[in-house]
Amino acid sequence: MGDDRDAGTALLLAAAPAGKGCLIDAASVLAALAVVSPSTLTGTAAATVIELADPLDPQTVLTRIRAAAATPGPLSLYIAGQLHLDHKQRLVHLALARTTPATVRYTGLPWHWLAGELKLRRPGTTTVVVDLVADTEAWQRLRSEGIALGHGTRLYGRVTPPPPRRTVTSPAYLAACASIWRSGARPPLAQLHEQAAARAGADDALLLAVDLPPVQATTHAGTEPVSHERTPAPPGWSPAVPQTAARPDEDPHPAILAAARAGRHAEAATLAGLWESAAHRMYGPGSAQAIHWLEVRADLARLAQDAARSCELWMAAAEARLAGGQAPDDGDVEAAVDRAHHQWEQLHDPARAHSLAPALIALRGHVPGRRHGARQAIERRIETLRPHPEALGHGSHGLL
Repeated sequence: MGDDRDAGTALLLAAAPAGKGCLIDAASVLAALAVVSPSTLTGTAAATVIELADPLDPQTVLTRIRAAAATPGPLSLYIAGQLHLDHKQRLVHLALARTTPATVRYTGLPWHWLAGELKLRRPGTTTVVVDLVADTEAWQRLRSEGIALGHGTRLYGRVTPPPPRRTVTSPAYLAACASIWRSGARPPLAQLHEQAAARAGADDALLLAVDLPPVQATTHAGTEPVSHERTPAPPGWSPAVPQTAARPDEDPHPAILAAARAGRHAEAATLAGLWESAAHRMYGPGSAQAIHWLEVRADLARLAQDAARSCELWMAAAEARLAGGQAPDDGDVEAAVDRAHHQWEQLHDPARAHSLAPALIALRGHVPGRRHGARQAIERRIETLRPHPEALGHGSHGLL
């Protein structure tokens, strides 16, 4: 995993709900990983291993992750478990022992908590290897958007769709990694990923091999641009995917669009998300560069036929432009709201349409656009859909 000889830390996290909500026997892989030497898990000469088996409380898990993230040396996280979307904010969560579909927002670990802790670390020092199963709603989101941890963190592994009813799957990918290591082999991470994915099977799995697109930042005026990243490994979504990250002097858009047009929507969305994270880091979250990549992700969601997510992202882009001082009648603001409105009109699920309607109506109140009666059109369409008063009263705005 690298040549850094500093002491490293490995955090092994295996979590799944107890009882009938369990989709994966996550903790079963810990025994296999436990017999792998700590230095192999971290790629360093000296290492500390922390193990969390079926934890109950998300705050406890966050505390342990935060402590591990605060260590100065290389950090490797190995995560086995299952992913869910909470019903209110539609955010991805890692289920814990007490998690149920109704309580995931309070009993699961939000994925963005993990991303938030890791983004504070020095880029290139963090590696996350996952073996995850997603429930139906989370799987639909991941198929169109992928999953990432932001600029500076390598992410390898796989996510599989929900198994057949009353079936509990196993973390075969991480078990394969452990088996390869126990044989005495120490392949580079990208090669280990390829071998483990082949052994684990599951042709319908999302294979994650996300490294960092190289990004250049400009220092103080009058100095040369400098690169903050090492040369990355290919960031494909499977061993067969070609290299799609651009060099600093190349335009990444054609490769991302090509991936989307080829049906590799998760790959395209993840790459765009990495460039957005880089823009956040270099220019700030409200910068023109960051908003541009947010709008790229909105259009990628449209290409993936995920109208709800595209609507959410276009609304987020419009809100970001307004927060940055652009006028409600600015052409870019109006275009973002119009596109959000159009994607909302493509929704056939009454519950999703109702949940997004309050935010869209509020946004139309600020940005009426050139289309006369646009806000009233939303209200009329709501009346034709199956009523969901709870969604209208408490629906999430869905903004990032």
